[in-house]
Amino acid sequence: MRLNKYSVGTGDRFAHQAKAQLQACLLASQQGVEVTPVWNKSNREHTIIGSEPTSTRQAADAAVKALHWEKPYFCDADHITLQTVDRFLAPCDFYTIDVADAIGQHAPASDIDQFVNRHPELLGKIQLSGIDEAFGITAEHLKNTAEKFLAAVKQAGKVYRKIESAKGAGNFIPEISMDETDRAQSPVELLIILAAIADEGIPIQTIAPKFSGRFNKGVDYVGDVAQFEKEMALDVAAIAYAVRQYGLPDNLKLSVHSGSDKFSIYPAIHATMRRFDAGVHLKTAGTTWLEELIGLAEADGDGLALAKQIYAEAFAHADELCAPYATVIDIDPTKLPSPQEVAVWTSEQYTSALRHVPGSPAYNSSLRQLLHVGFKIAAKMGHRYLDLLEANEAIIAKNVTENLYQRHIAPVFLGQRSI
Repeated sequence: MRLNKYSVGTGDRFAHQAKAQLQACLLASQQGVEVTPVWNKSNREHTIIGSEPTSTRQAADAAVKALHWEKPYFCDADHITLQTVDRFLAPCDFYTIDVADAIGQHAPASDIDQFVNRHPELLGKIQLSGIDEAFGITAEHLKNTAEKFLAAVKQAGKVYRKIESAKGAGNFIPEISMDETDRAQSPVELLIILAAIADEGIPIQTIAPKFSGRFNKGVDYVGDVAQFEKEMALDVAAIAYAVRQYGLPDNLKLSVHSGSDKFSIYPAIHATMRRFDAGVHLKTAGTTWLEELIGLAEADGDGLALAKQIYAEAFAHADELCAPYATVIDIDPTKLPSPQEVAVWTSEQYTSALRHVPGSPAYNSSLRQLLHVGFKIAAKMGHRYLDLLEANEAIIAKNVTENLYQRHIAPVFLGQRSI
């Protein structure tokens, strides 16, 4: 299996919007750009909702059949570990191997020494194609980086081999994720990590490093856009170097996690892709669930009433809902309207507060982040929530498709301005 140059990770918490999401990829195809859909859902999300990975596969297959999609598509076991991979082995063909927790754990000294001795080519000056400045790597730097990351890469190797033993080599897409950690990896560190990945025999097709700045769930990037663009360019160049040097798959590309709604860096991502003729995998994850809420609120009546109730419950259980996502949200409690205030909102007031339109005075990023992590509330409602999704399918689907295509796919992959 081979991942296309351009791909988008589309989260679908309740497995009801696969057709609307695929419609966004069809719109890109009509513009002459193939963007491969990858339906992703993590073990944590399945556990919170009470769903199984087979539901993601069934929804994706049904959408592909309904819309006559004849190009590749994948189902991603998102952020899996050795402990959680088993339930994803049958339905998934894309595996995001998350080793962030192992970063900083020391591998045996003999493993580190062997790695350093095996890679004398990493010592001295390294010139990356398309980058003016050269980088110097000392023996101490090489050893220190190996001490920090080698155990994590070896853990990834164990997970990869478990998947390979179940599915067979070449029958799935491996990705390694190192984004959910405390510090951004430098391009030099990324190059050393890629050498270690090659040693482990993991034919990764995407890698998700951590960039500087904040990549909070469902809201815009917080940081220095110029610095991000520089980092991305260096990372893309490091990947190209590693592909040539270590025989990693020639379609290996960057994956931008929590990439949803990072509108301010989308032009930088597109420009870097064009500069290096590189691909990217953009993960948009939980914004589809927010578009469901927006669609319900737009529908007014019972839909708006349910959307208001979900906010009230999320407000009441904010600490519990936010705890698992504490490192990727920044909510200002003073900016959250009271449930009593929201209870008298019109449909337009609710949707304007929730819909991410940069510069809109009504947009409320704290409310958006709280509802982003509040899908557990809807999950507990069971059929009451799901029945309203089905009853208002048309208006919800319109929002889902418009959001994914116009706000994400078009600016990143086509270079158009988002709405």
